[in-house]
Amino acid sequence: MRGLLVAGAAAAVVLSSGVAAHAAPAAAGASSGYAAAFPKFKAPKPFGTSFQADPKHDFTKGIHSRHDGILRGRITEIRGDVAEYEPIKWKKGTETEGYFVSPPEGDAMAYASPVAKDVVYLSAVGCAKSEGAMTINRSTGLGNKRCPRSVLMKRDGKPALITVYKGKIVQVQEIWTP
Repeated sequence: MRGLLVAGAAAAVVLSSGVAAHAAPAAAGASSGYAAAFPKFKAPKPFGTSFQADPKHDFTKGIHSRHDGILRGRITEIRGDVAEYEPIKWKKGTETEGYFVSPPEGDAMAYASPVAKDVVYLSAVGCAKSEGAMTINRSTGLGNKRCPRSVLMKRDGKPALITVYKGKIVQVQEIWTP
């Protein structure tokens, strides 16, 4: 009888932890602590003032995926399941706080990677067709509203932290700018 009780308690723990793991992404809408199937990479400063280097990347071999990690960038085009993206940096303004800029014209700092089927997309302006109210972490300025992949595939040009793992884009977290 005691063995049956122990087995029942163990099964309850396993079941409840499984349910909690599946419910966590939906319940975590206010934070960006989503459980993901990729390693935790060191994120760059969202408003960094220099382009991030990828010293192992050979731009002479045509446009292809960036190495594993997080890039402060902008998706410039989406064709099918492949997104082209480029690094961006923050430029302080004189009339405003500033704005993001891309590499100068003619600079070949561009990448292309397939977008993972289970990509985590954290929007800074909600999931609706027309942009809504801010959905950001106010201390970081990063989006925290999880939206479906289909919404990401229709939006481009937004500044974001783009996470690449094993040659695929696995997370896109928008950076809110006024």
